[in-house]
Amino acid sequence: MTENTAVMAAYGLQKAYGSCMALDGASMMVRRGDIYGLVGRNGAGKTTLMRMITGQSAPTGGELELFGAAGKAIRRQRQRTGTMIEIPSFSPFLTARENLEYYRLQRGIPGRQTVDEALELVELTSAGAKKFKSFSLGMKQRLGLGLALMNRPDFLILDEPINGLDPEGVAEFRQILRRLNAERQTTILISSHILSELSSVATRYGFMEQGRIIEEISAEALHDKCRTCLRLEVDDTAKAAAVLQSQLGTDKFEVLPGSVIQLYDCLDDPKRASYALAQNGVALLAMEQKGADLEAYFLSLIGGGRHA
Repeated sequence: MTENTAVMAAYGLQKAYGSCMALDGASMMVRRGDIYGLVGRNGAGKTTLMRMITGQSAPTGGELELFGAAGKAIRRQRQRTGTMIEIPSFSPFLTARENLEYYRLQRGIPGRQTVDEALELVELTSAGAKKFKSFSLGMKQRLGLGLALMNRPDFLILDEPINGLDPEGVAEFRQILRRLNAERQTTILISSHILSELSSVATRYGFMEQGRIIEEISAEALHDKCRTCLRLEVDDTAKAAAVLQSQLGTDKFEVLPGSVIQLYDCLDDPKRASYALAQNGVALLAMEQKGADLEAYFLSLIGGGRHA
């Protein structure tokens, strides 16, 4: 398998629940070595898509490939995946080690050492004898990750694993994912509705809205797009956009919700932009120079017009 080989590819996936389309033609590709951040609001279709990849739900349309296999051949390839779509039902009265051993036997995973290896990977070795009922949320999430890792997967699928964790728990989880990716070359698909939670770990992003992938972009390209800009708050974004294009000859801007335009031009001469807007009847309510954050970029995709 080469570096750019697709571990998972979806082509126009659909999932209908009666008249409701949970997935409406979703297409995406996760390549070997990616930490792919799937970003979308609650209800965008992220969990439905992940359940389809893991075989927990069947598509009503479109095609899915896993490690190059399609159709019934996907079942065999799913043995190479690890999944944490929700925290598994661990027994509160068993220790971390006993819970993992129970699942190891239930799933027929060979080698008792896999339990100790999993605990070490998720940094729970010292808590191996501690009962699950006394675990913090962060420890419960890490034990769930340990379970997903016991079969040494090539592809790890995680649905909102850092949702609800405190900052320390988020940092610990990120560190573990980086280690897995760097040391084991594990390809990771991780979802969240909060882009900032993924910004320090993802190498590639897919933005999801209303059951579709509306953009795929590398982390490098995304950070380049979130460069320094002039943030203009105006009374009429459509008219302001037309002025920027016709009077300043630029299309290096984005229209965001809330009557805001982020202009990536005129950074050395902001008065030029304000003068052009004023001369053409556009009220400039506020202007500041700033670096666009990742959340604002996501909002520009789902709620504003993109022009840059």
